[in-house]
Amino acid sequence: MRVVRLDENTKKDILNTLLKRSPNHYGTYMEQVQTIVERVKIEGDLALFDYTKQFDGFGLTKENVRVTEEEIEEAYQEVDASLIEIIRKSLKNIREYHQKQMQYSWFDSKPDGTMLGQKVTPLQKVGVYVPGGKASYPSSVLMNIAPAQVAGVPNIIMVTPCNKEGKINPVTLVSAKEAGVTQVYRIGGAQAISALAYGTESIPKVDKIVGPGNIYVALAKKAVYGNVSIDSIAGPSEILVLADESANPRFVASDLLSQAEHDELASAILVTTSEQLAKDVEKEVQRLLEQLSRKEILLKSLQNFGYILIADTMEEAIETANEIASEHLEIMTKNPFEVMMKIQNAGAIFIGEYSSEPLGDYFAGPNHVLPTNGTAKFFSPLSVDDFVKKSSIIYYSKEALKPVHKDIIAFANAEQLTAHANSISVRFEEKE
Repeated sequence: MRVVRLDENTKKDILNTLLKRSPNHYGTYMEQVQTIVERVKIEGDLALFDYTKQFDGFGLTKENVRVTEEEIEEAYQEVDASLIEIIRKSLKNIREYHQKQMQYSWFDSKPDGTMLGQKVTPLQKVGVYVPGGKASYPSSVLMNIAPAQVAGVPNIIMVTPCNKEGKINPVTLVSAKEAGVTQVYRIGGAQAISALAYGTESIPKVDKIVGPGNIYVALAKKAVYGNVSIDSIAGPSEILVLADESANPRFVASDLLSQAEHDELASAILVTTSEQLAKDVEKEVQRLLEQLSRKEILLKSLQNFGYILIADTMEEAIETANEIASEHLEIMTKNPFEVMMKIQNAGAIFIGEYSSEPLGDYFAGPNHVLPTNGTAKFFSPLSVDDFVKKSSIIYYSKEALKPVHKDIIAFANAEQLTAHANSISVRFEEKE
């Protein structure tokens, strides 16, 4: 990790370096992704099955593209019962947290004959993308499906790539079933995103696509946005720890490494007012690296995007944290709640030395699908709000419209929209 004394120039350099990780800068992949998306859009199943054979090595057909209930039952037999119990405990916390986010329709009637309101309606079909490969991330399955289920989405359609034998990770299937999935299809990559966005003979078109994926998936989501809604164009994972001299250097180092192990583009940053802590954390990082299994990935991640930033004051440290707007922000200071009140930009904020980032990843309940690459300045974590839409309700009786109708006509005429004005005036022609 690079140890850097903070000033305006170093802050600017670091921000520029971090932004290079954004999928918006991966233009070299876009042409290939666009070709896949367009072909699936035009050819449907034919292209979808061809790409699955090409990339995943499995021969898909209309008969086997959908995962059966029998396969899901078999998955339960392959997963350790203790892990299923942990999944259920985690899911309970996730549901309880997201239930508190629920918004309901409301109507406000007044004696003058007006009624205004807002109608909240769940989306009808949502697609959830789940990465395949060697790793299985049941926590991401829960985090993407549970809020949709809480929101009342009736059709939650999961897609995930299969192996050459057509098998899907059993932990993924169990997690999806527990969370409330309604359909599962064994497709992945940019071709799966296109299938969800436009529909094929076998895959239903959805209203929104959520879920993490590789660069091809991220760029495919970007390509289909507008035809469907998406959650975000997620970039690599990141953590920022804000600490003073009271922080435990071993805790800090461990938490930085917990995100750096995701991939070579992950970012791990310590911002501290203590030079001694900076030195101690650097030593702990080196010591811990020798004990961890993903050492090669960790080394590349820390070399490229790992920083220890030394600030002169806590105010400067907080300002830097707000400027970076990290996906995960941990606060390890003497007065963490006081510092938290000054944080404006962060995906998730972890307060105190026992609230480490993996607590949020797996168990606490808040969603771990978070804004990355500085987008925490204007985006929020995935929530129930992502799975509902809102309609405005307007009712005026004739008696309520009459006192204001001339004002509306005048406003419309000021914009030279005479048909707008006429739409109001015709209702009072007998009186004019």
